[in-house]
Parts: sequence; C-alpha cells; structure tokens
Amino acid sequence: MSNQIEGKNPILEALKTNHPIDKILISKDIGRHSTIAEILHLSKQKGVALIYVEKSKLDNISQTKSHQGIIAYVPEKEYVEVEDILILAKKKNEPPFIIILDSIEDPHNLGAILRSAEATGAHGIIIPKRRSVGLTPTVAKTSAGAIEYMSVAKVANLSNAISKLKKQNIWVIGIESEGKTSYIKFDFKMPIAIVIGSEGKGISRLVKENCDELLSIPMKGKITSLNASIAAAVVMYEVLKQRSGNVG
Repeated sequence: MSNQIEGKNPILEALKTNHPIDKILISKDIGRHSTIAEILHLSKQKGVALIYVEKSKLDNISQTKSHQGIIAYVPEKEYVEVEDILILAKKKNEPPFIIILDSIEDPHNLGAILRSAEATGAHGIIIPKRRSVGLTPTVAKTSAGAIEYMSVAKVANLSNAISKLKKQNIWVIGIESEGKTSYIKFDFKMPIAIVIGSEGKGISRLVKENCDELLSIPMKGKITSLNASIAAAVVMYEVLKQRSGNVG
C-alpha cells in the first residue's frame, strides 16, 4: 500500500534518509530553486522516477492541498515497537525520553509534535491504535520532514504500554491543568515518558490513573488550556533545556 509525501522539504528529507520512494510527480512549471534542484539531483542519484505533470493533476490528487508542486509516492512508514524506542535510547547512552499521545486526532497537531520531538531529542512517540490519527500525508507535511527521523510506536492499549514502561523504571508524567506542580519544577533528567492528552478531553481517566505524577503548565491569561502540540512543545523544550545543562 502506498502513501504520499507532499511538499519540497518533506520529500527532500525522505530522499536524504533513503526512505523508499516509488516515484515523484513534479509540476511542469515548478521553479528551479535550490531545494528543487537538490531533489532532482538526489532523485537521479538514487534512481527514483521523476514524472512531470500538469499542476492540475497534483491539485486533484493532493491530500494536504498544499503540495508545493511536488508529490512523492512512498510505501507507508513502518511503525516500530516500544522496545525499539528503548533500544534507541540505550544506543545513544541517554535516559529514555518518550512522548505518549492519548487520542490525538488532529493530523496537524501530530505533525507539529513530531517536529518538536525530533528537535528536542525525544527517542520516540507512542500512539494508540484507536481514536488517534496515524502517519498520514498531512502529518508528514506538517512535520516538515521530522517524520523521517522520529520512531513512532502504535499500541493496542496505552495503559498496558505505560505499565511496561514503568517496569523499566521510566517515570510517566501527565501534563494536565489539574496538576499541582508546575512542569518547570520537575527533574526531567531522569528516564521519562510525557503524556499529552487529546485536544478536547485531555488525558483519559485510565491513562491519568497510571501516571506517576501530573504536572501543569502555568497560565496567566484568560484562556485555560493550550493546543496539544503547543503544550507538548513547551514541556519538550524544558526537557532539552535541563538535559543540556542550561537550567536557570
């Protein structure tokens, strides 16, 4: 089964990481700026078929409606096992840093979270099989290529996955408005898994009960909650800050 990657930067990252690509459709009137030139060079180098088409064809097949004149057909990105994420952390000789997403259904949120997770050094993301968006073309486009570098595990039951992580001495932290402690007061240098809830309902009851601790993000304005991807980014950059030794 094939998937689509749409847009210049996501396709360039796919080529750079040797992601299998079946073919690339490119608009006949696309400009020859540096990113396109690099895509053309790498495609030729790797033997990827380039097919020039009318822009209207790309408009018709685009799933993101923002293809930037180029669409690649690729095999679906494979999910990993939770154990693979832990192995990656061990290979890097780093305490595990995992993001658990509880029923994130907006592909733009998942794409943005993938981008922040990759930028902050997270080892992987865990999502549930049900009531959650998967690795769709819109997710890939929004991630701006980060999907090529980030390991994503899809599990049947988040609570069971959390229990297994806790047996590996990983501290599971839920980000919730009801948390009594601010996230900036927590020591993120330990092995951690950060749980981010859905856009509307937050963290589900069973998952929340399995968290070791609930932390909140202090807010001063009249809005009482943050978009899921923003909340995730705020906490992930605190992890990066602490682990980089720049706590202050």
